[in-house]
Amino acid sequence: MPSALPIADPAPDDGLLPASVAGGAADRRLGMYLHVPFCRVRCGYCDFNTYTGDELRGAKRTDFAGQAIEEVRLAGRILAAAGLPERPASTVFFGGGTPTMLPVADLAAMLAAVRDTVGLAEGAEVTTEANPDSVDEADLAALAAAGFTRVSFGMQSAVPHVLATLDRTHDPERVPLVVRWARAAGLQVSLDLIYGTPGESLEDWRTSLTAAIAEQPDHVSAYALIVEDGTALARRIRAGLVPDPDDDLQAEQYDLADELLEAAGYRWYEVSNWARSDAYRSRHNLAYWTGEDWWGVGPGAHSHVGGVRWWNVKHPAAYGARITAGHSPAAGREVLDAETRALERVLLETRLADGMAIDRLAASGRAEVAGLIADGLVDGRAALAGRVVLTRPGRLLADAVVRRLTPA
Repeated sequence: MPSALPIADPAPDDGLLPASVAGGAADRRLGMYLHVPFCRVRCGYCDFNTYTGDELRGAKRTDFAGQAIEEVRLAGRILAAAGLPERPASTVFFGGGTPTMLPVADLAAMLAAVRDTVGLAEGAEVTTEANPDSVDEADLAALAAAGFTRVSFGMQSAVPHVLATLDRTHDPERVPLVVRWARAAGLQVSLDLIYGTPGESLEDWRTSLTAAIAEQPDHVSAYALIVEDGTALARRIRAGLVPDPDDDLQAEQYDLADELLEAAGYRWYEVSNWARSDAYRSRHNLAYWTGEDWWGVGPGAHSHVGGVRWWNVKHPAAYGARITAGHSPAAGREVLDAETRALERVLLETRLADGMAIDRLAASGRAEVAGLIADGLVDGRAALAGRVVLTRPGRLLADAVVRRLTPA
């Protein structure tokens, strides 16, 4: 089952926010995240807040869109009550789970609720995740007609034995089909990959990268597999049925990804993300990494507005019960202090190709920059221009760089 929610203060039953969230809001954009927590099967590595049919325990998938729409309306009321200026959503992201397990009509109704409640900015980026086997040509055309602009396909690998280890259900040959259909519908396309799966060789990974690049997507994400406690994959590793991921091999796989993607015309803009041009960067994810505001709708979804972070109850049945009763679905929240916000800024902004302004570091952090340049982890030319930008070796050791930039 998914991991536990953070421990923090209880959230008020009405969900109202403190007046402090309005400070500086005119300079921050608003994004909306809609978490659709349903999957046909649970992948062995997955620790996300998702549920298969036999895990719903009283929740009905057919009720979900209506419940999510009620939370969107609640969001509109709470944001207005906090004195925040009207800000149409600049990005909307449907994640999961597998959002496309819902009928397109449900996804369209949820998007319409966002448009009717908080509005959509001109040129808003509207993304849904999808598994290659969860959509067909008609679905993708209908998504585009409903106002979606972008689809992110969970390709993960092009190698059957790797997909089998990950418990992925799609045929690799399905990927070119869905990419073609999405392009015909006028949607931007992102492909998501995972490297470091037990038993995946460097050549297996090259095969997957080559297959992804051949589809000429607008955007590619490549994430190192992390074995989370409590997952089926973790249990198989403990039982000796599959080996642990190899850190050194994962480093080689990352290097190969960056080399092949760069040669194909893609540029990294965040440690695990590459785009054909700045226009195809995920603006929604950039909002997370740069500290903008977002409201997360759905079971277990997290939100952040003006330094206040909160998260919803996790199970769809508990979520539905709170929404039906007219209560906020928030389970807990925290008000971030200045120290925490400064630490998170370093943690997130240093992962970006645009880097972080050196003068935003504490004096102790600024004193570490020269040593990081000498160690080959920070780009010296960028530092002379006043920014901390990771080199490729630095990207592999991003957490260690952050620790040095934020000494206790």
